[in-house]
Amino acid sequence: QVQLVESGGGLVQPGGSLRLSCEASGSIFRISSMGWYRQAPGNQRELVAAIPSGGSTNVADSVKGRFTISRDNAKNTVYLQMSSLKPEDTATYYCNANIKRYIYSSGYVTYWGQGTQVTVSS
Repeated sequence: QVQLVESGGGLVQPGGSLRLSCEASGSIFRISSMGWYRQAPGNQRELVAAIPSGGSTNVADSVKGRFTISRDNAKNTVYLQMSSLKPEDTATYYCNANIKRYIYSSGYVTYWGQGTQVTVSS
């Protein structure tokens, strides 16, 4: 069994900051990429940022310069530091991870967290 648990969401005023965390736990041999997506009511889920096990990150233009993604491989955890938040950043934020559960597994499977709500409002 693999679980991804997000934390750190909440209500923040415009211009404020939040830090989201997502920890993967369970039977995990290796994690390749990890990422954050968001979905606002009536909208499709969209990529916010992704980070591979090594190499450069991928950040959506809408949040570039304001959001930073990072990961701690020893803790199987990915973070999203959000600054200069705007009302249009309001959404449910989901993390995902591509995980190989066992050394003998044939490939990677994508797992999703349950989501954490971020509301930006005065």
